[in-house]
Amino acid sequence: MFAVFFSIEQVSVKADSTDNSVEQIKKSGKLVVGTSADYPPYEFTVKENGQTKYVGIDIEIAKQLAKNLGVKLEIKNMSFDSLLVALESHKVDAIISAMSPTDERKKSVDFSNIYYTGKQYMLINKKDASKYKTLSDFKNATVGAQKGSIQYELVQEQLSSSTLKGLSKLSDLVIALQSGKVNGIVMEEPTAKAYAANNSQLVAIDPGFTESSGENGSAIAFAKNSPALVAVANKTIAQIKKQDLINKKYIPQAAKYMSTSTKNNTMWSYWTYFAKGIEYTLIITIAGVFFGFILGTFLSLMRLSESKLLHSVAVCYIEFVRGTPLMVQVMFVYFGIGAVIQSLPALTAGIIAVSLNSAAYIAEVIRSGIESIPVGQTEAARSLGMSKQETYRYVVIPQALKNIWPALGNEFVTLIKESSIVSIIGVSDLMYQTQLVQSATYKGVLPLFIAMLIYFVMTFGLSKLLNLFERKLNHG
Repeated sequence: MFAVFFSIEQVSVKADSTDNSVEQIKKSGKLVVGTSADYPPYEFTVKENGQTKYVGIDIEIAKQLAKNLGVKLEIKNMSFDSLLVALESHKVDAIISAMSPTDERKKSVDFSNIYYTGKQYMLINKKDASKYKTLSDFKNATVGAQKGSIQYELVQEQLSSSTLKGLSKLSDLVIALQSGKVNGIVMEEPTAKAYAANNSQLVAIDPGFTESSGENGSAIAFAKNSPALVAVANKTIAQIKKQDLINKKYIPQAAKYMSTSTKNNTMWSYWTYFAKGIEYTLIITIAGVFFGFILGTFLSLMRLSESKLLHSVAVCYIEFVRGTPLMVQVMFVYFGIGAVIQSLPALTAGIIAVSLNSAAYIAEVIRSGIESIPVGQTEAARSLGMSKQETYRYVVIPQALKNIWPALGNEFVTLIKESSIVSIIGVSDLMYQTQLVQSATYKGVLPLFIAMLIYFVMTFGLSKLLNLFERKLNHG
């Protein structure tokens, strides 16, 4: 019996000795916490001195955890359904985003003790208050829930007769509710009441969900086999509970931020958000066009090459990239390649993905332009003593560029719009900033309308500039 006890103790010590999660965080000097900052009062954004500030219950817990670890706190804001992928690929050290420790999630990550428990409510339109009161009233109705959340699973289990509408952002679900696309949204009690308190057209109700005690509540998630980090988190949670900080400090503080935000939520006061979004959108687009054009030129020449190897490599690359969605490519570069190169920033990952995607389309545009040049042009150049490289440089490429300029311009314009996809990995482009404004102002449609106008101005302006350059080429 002593031998068995000793053996078990040895295994436990050995397992703990291999866990260097705390040491790595202390060595880096920062705790990177992933969250989806559209879930007041847990985590949301406010504007303070023209800058975005993350606030809420979970943010305060993250601050306390970082303080206990003796490091700085870094918040990474992304869609809720991307958080677990970010944790497993080590893009974040922890998830503090009102996440419930379900049995399914426990297979992939470690959880701390539960730090807060809230009932599951339904957010509905005020005009439907007499129609929807209990779960049975939502039979054959359309119910919304955040993808990847416990609320999404609750709808599947307890509202099987309803149509489930899942979206990544809570702000998008609120838009769907107000526009009549869904009849109700499932969310935790504090969040439902927060939206209702800041929008007179909405009301929060308790429809009577049956909740599992084992999965009810919010906990901090860590990478699998991180007992040292879990121990520090549990100590932090115990400290917070002992002083009742959530009820006495964090919730009142969040309510104050929400009240202040509501009073100053005019769109003009958030112009810096849109300006920052334009800046990042243009950076991604210009970089994508530059690197995409260079790589695309090489790929087109490889595809036209007499070398079977170069031709095959180019064809495989072009067809593969064109046959997969840009969103998947962005996530693969950030979470896949980023798992190997952990220091890869989201902006860099976004530029790489957009450039690689654009190169495949530009390659085909350039190839079609080169093939449109009559063979006689090449033969005439070669008969004058020009080498193959000189023929391409001085005869074929200049004429091809004139022919492909309209198609090339369309690709540049399209890239401005497609760059919005990088918001899924937390890049502060125009779409990402628009979502922040939605979360901060509790307004869904107006920020989207402003974003549409900005995208139109950018694409229309670029189209006119490209047309001007095209006319100069034709007159040249």
